[in-house]
Amino acid sequence: MPHGDLTFYHYLFDAFAFVFGACIGSFLNVCIYRMPLGLSVNEPKRSFCPKCPKEDNQIAWQHNLPLFSWLALRGRCAKCRCRIPFRYFGVELLTAALFLALWLKFSWIEALAYWLLAALLVTATFIDFEHFIIPDEITIGGAIAGVICGFAIPILMGVESHGLGAIWSLAGAATGFGVLWGVVEAGKLAFGKKRVRLEGEQPFTWTRTGEDAEMKIGGETMQWSEIFSRESDQLLVACSEAQVAGMRYEKTTLKFFFNRLLVGEEEHELMQLDTITARASELTIPREAMGFGDVKFIAAIGAFLGWKAVLFTIVSAAMSGALLGLVAITLRRREWSAKIPFGPYLALGALLWLFAGPAIVGWYFSL
Repeated sequence: MPHGDLTFYHYLFDAFAFVFGACIGSFLNVCIYRMPLGLSVNEPKRSFCPKCPKEDNQIAWQHNLPLFSWLALRGRCAKCRCRIPFRYFGVELLTAALFLALWLKFSWIEALAYWLLAALLVTATFIDFEHFIIPDEITIGGAIAGVICGFAIPILMGVESHGLGAIWSLAGAATGFGVLWGVVEAGKLAFGKKRVRLEGEQPFTWTRTGEDAEMKIGGETMQWSEIFSRESDQLLVACSEAQVAGMRYEKTTLKFFFNRLLVGEEEHELMQLDTITARASELTIPREAMGFGDVKFIAAIGAFLGWKAVLFTIVSAAMSGALLGLVAITLRRREWSAKIPFGPYLALGALLWLFAGPAIVGWYFSL
């Protein structure tokens, strides 16, 4: 076959990788929007505008073309003209660029597996940015998919045997889970409680709302389910007076668990209470070093990339977070680092490993 024909086919497959990545990015936008809300990614099958009336909110196919439609419509819905966030275009472009870069760097069989990983990384990153969660469909589902890929494509693990590929993939998932789980537990021991001294006494209110509850302290409101990460967590409220189930307490500490309250020797089931009020002077709030979703997320990454990539990803993610923290402090923008979850750092570290990780490790040890 003439050299010119080969060049043409190279460009053709490169273009396919980019366009296919943009189409997958369009589907990832559906996942990013629907999954945290508990909506099906299959029903309705067509994308819809949440601002349009429900009976006429489905988007026509010509207005749902990846990349092109957002530009042609100037980032607005064709019907109601409400603004479509740039994130939709950005996810499509990022996924397209990643698919093309992976196609150019790896063999076609490796690229297929890494396309799946890239899709998981992009979806997890944007969901974590907005909702501070990584759904199990991505973490547990990703770990299972990674082991299947390790078995079907053992070259991902640097071996030829399908059985060894699966074993090394499981080892990567176990390494990631074990290391980050250890970090979470160590962080809980070291930083598991945060004491907040209030200015004077502040009104405290606990109000049950169905299966959940709201806690108000001063002018701040928190969801009860967001405070507790594990059954052993405790929230302590030091108060001068409190009203619980028609009883009045003075100079006491309310010891809350997720589903019950201790006041001295007396125990109250929270599901049997509607409201608790108090005058609080100090809170001790439970907290985690990171969410458990991050632990499962690194297990999924390890299943695709192996144990060496896990160690590199965790270290590079920690360094990226520290670097952003230093920049935020230098620019006096602490909120930049305070509001960013750890999942995106892990995704960045995994991508860095894919494109340059072994070379960076080799350079480091050559020093």
